[in-house]
Amino acid sequence: MRNMVTIVVLLLTIASNPIIAQDNISALMPMVNKVVPKSGSPLRLNNKQLTIQINSPKLMFATKMLQRSIQDHMGITPTITDKRRSDIQLILDPKMQGNEHYTLEVNRKNIQIKGATEGAILYGIMTLDQIMIGDVCHTKNKEIAQIFIDDEPRYPFRGLMLDPARNFLPAEDVKFFIDQMVRYKFNVLQLHLTDDQGWRMEIKTHPGLTTNGGFYTQEELKDIINYAAQRNIEVIPELDIPGHVAALVAAYPSLACTHRQNEPIIVGKTVDVMLCAANERVYQLYKDIIREVAEVFPSPRIHLGGDEAVIDKNWMKCERCQAMMKELRYTKGSQLMIPFFDRMISYVKQNNKELMLWCELDNIYPPANEYLFPYAEDITLISWRGGLSETCLELTGRNGNPVIMAPGEYAYLDYPQYKGDFPEFNNWGMPTTTLEQSYKFDPAYGAMHGEEFHVQGILGTLWAEAMKDINRVTYMAFPRAMALSEAGWTKMSKRGWDSFVKRMYPNINNLMKKGVSVRIPFEIVKRK
Repeated sequence: MRNMVTIVVLLLTIASNPIIAQDNISALMPMVNKVVPKSGSPLRLNNKQLTIQINSPKLMFATKMLQRSIQDHMGITPTITDKRRSDIQLILDPKMQGNEHYTLEVNRKNIQIKGATEGAILYGIMTLDQIMIGDVCHTKNKEIAQIFIDDEPRYPFRGLMLDPARNFLPAEDVKFFIDQMVRYKFNVLQLHLTDDQGWRMEIKTHPGLTTNGGFYTQEELKDIINYAAQRNIEVIPELDIPGHVAALVAAYPSLACTHRQNEPIIVGKTVDVMLCAANERVYQLYKDIIREVAEVFPSPRIHLGGDEAVIDKNWMKCERCQAMMKELRYTKGSQLMIPFFDRMISYVKQNNKELMLWCELDNIYPPANEYLFPYAEDITLISWRGGLSETCLELTGRNGNPVIMAPGEYAYLDYPQYKGDFPEFNNWGMPTTTLEQSYKFDPAYGAMHGEEFHVQGILGTLWAEAMKDINRVTYMAFPRAMALSEAGWTKMSKRGWDSFVKRMYPNINNLMKKGVSVRIPFEIVKRK
């Protein structure tokens, strides 16, 4: 009961306390990398004549986002003009370095946002939106204080992962999640489309794959992809193999190892079955699948999992796999991953795509010394196992693999945020990852800039065993996703927990106004 009272008090504080939101940097999230406050009178926006000038028709979507933002915060809808002497200028400038580099300047006469791409301009608009969210006094008076911001991300890959394989999310819910991602400058959505609990993508050459529950048609996926692309978000498909395939094997039992083909596969309960590494039908099926996935997803990348393979129960007891091991003179079952993924890589490359995999090492707990099997240099790996991230960081650097950092102890947003907090449904004993813990995440683990050359960015994962709908997903994501957005965007020298907490409050309030289910982190408040 006391916790509930604390939550109510905190909500009232967020909504009403002018000390929390009082200037034009108090809601910037992630924190910008260079800001120059200016003195002088604020820019006054005129109710009747506010105009936006753009120098390219490519900026029409960004302009609509800006119009909506100003209308939401000030009750003014700007009109578009071709006159250079406009109140707001959006300028595509190909001379600017960096695809996501933007500048935002507010002076006494106008607002100017410049960037080399539509995505960069959109990020400038998101920053302007947060200025209006935080600087409540000026916003109420239809004013914006003078400021200059020159900003670009620390890392090019800043992602979140949704898991509709475990609990299906309708397409409109995925779009709703994308709307929240763009606010915090995430630019990658990874869709975990297949697992033991379901196969969620229509494959026209093999319609039997989608007989075990909800799925996205290819047209629905194209619509989601286009929706995301307008918001500078790349959608990466993930189809996990050779493990996490119970839903697939339930549809096509002959793809399992020889000793498991007659076993009952219960979708949602069976979690230890694998594809047979020595079955030619497996490769023909995935040649078709990868071709169709490549046709639907314009992303240059396809993620094929490669994690948590229960080799001892499958390949080590399979007559065909054992014969294959003998022929190749392998001594460990994990070595069968080499020919298995060599075939899959060939299909990925035939479709002009790059392969991503989860980084698996020779031990699932520290200490570990090497990869589970040799990864080709052009495979991007995602480090995820808790406690092994620094080892994976070292190995990927040594072997030349690009790496995305998604360590469980910082970036697994399905873990409870507070002891005793949700999820209670299907909680397998997850560790707790607090908001402050997520904020402490440094993707380079303290390395100097020159030593992190192969680190591409970050990924926050929302594994959905315990998330039945989008409201639970966003509850688990926010505000921790804000912390991860800063880990991916902001230089370490510009970050600080106390600053983050103050800037978080107006953002939580704004998400609530948008109908987003968020967790109120009452435990971070020092009780008096």
